[in-house]
Amino acid sequence: MMLQLIKPKGLKRGDKVATISLSWGGAGELLGRYQQGKRQLQTAFGLEVVETRYALKSAEWLYNHPQARAQDLMEAFADPTIKAIISNIGGEESSRILRYVDEAVIQQNPKIFLGFSDSTVTHLLCLQAGITSFYGTSLLVGFAENGGMHPYQIADIQQTLFAVQPLGEIHPNRAGWTSELLDWSDPSLQHTPRKLTPTAGWHFLQGTKTTQGRLLGGCMETLESLKGTRLWPHPDQWRDCILFLETSEVKPKPDYVRWWLRNYAEQGILHNVQGILFGRPCDNTYAQEYETALLTVLEEEGLTDLPVITQMDFGHTCPVFTLPYGILAEIDCASRTFRLLESGVGA
Repeated sequence: MMLQLIKPKGLKRGDKVATISLSWGGAGELLGRYQQGKRQLQTAFGLEVVETRYALKSAEWLYNHPQARAQDLMEAFADPTIKAIISNIGGEESSRILRYVDEAVIQQNPKIFLGFSDSTVTHLLCLQAGITSFYGTSLLVGFAENGGMHPYQIADIQQTLFAVQPLGEIHPNRAGWTSELLDWSDPSLQHTPRKLTPTAGWHFLQGTKTTQGRLLGGCMETLESLKGTRLWPHPDQWRDCILFLETSEVKPKPDYVRWWLRNYAEQGILHNVQGILFGRPCDNTYAQEYETALLTVLEEEGLTDLPVITQMDFGHTCPVFTLPYGILAEIDCASRTFRLLESGVGA
């Protein structure tokens, strides 16, 4: 049974969007970086950007008040004037908001939620509420990009969050990728573009067929924190999906990725999916070792024909394309293409 989620309405110029801090309070700690991201978001897309009530509180305050973070999320979904919610940054413990969240509020007020990394928690909340959400960049990362947003990132947001036409083929960013670390607290670096590393494209690691499935996945470390909780997808939700996975800036050792994948195998997930997408690791660290881990586990499970694409432009790299949960996607191994066969938003 394939996922069938409600699509939120697409954005228009002049719409109001809210920024939110659901885990680490980086926006409050780095106000200069936050303001740059806010300006670039407003300028590039013509949006009115506001903060949720507690979005700019200090990191310590937000850590000590998970209920306030949950309240921000509920208020943003319930507010009819807010058309999208954009995560400021990830972190490591947004799972602590779960006991304070009412999924019915999300279900009754479908709208765009955008974020990645620890925002996987909120994406699975949206999944259980039955609405499409968007695994993509965040305010302090892609929107606040040093020296201005990457053209690839701007085009992705325009195509994914504003347009109701089918998204079509998604191309690698041939201009290159970056995970270069420039100190966000140093204002003199805000206008210094990060160095791009050339790329030959994505790796079609294995598979020979064309396959279709609905997108489901997230950040592996955050997904580990959700196993056994009410948010962990039901076996029927994994069935016939295309599983997308990425790792964080923590750069987990390949052994962990292999162990986690074996758990997915034992749950039956790997045997039910139609394909796997794996994001480019931060700094491309362990890229080849993660591929080896994937191949090892898939061979153990007799899944050597399952289509797998690795080192894709999503996750803890920049710029990225956005993955809408529940949207029908296609991997064509013969033509070495990846397509999103429908839009992520409605009219």
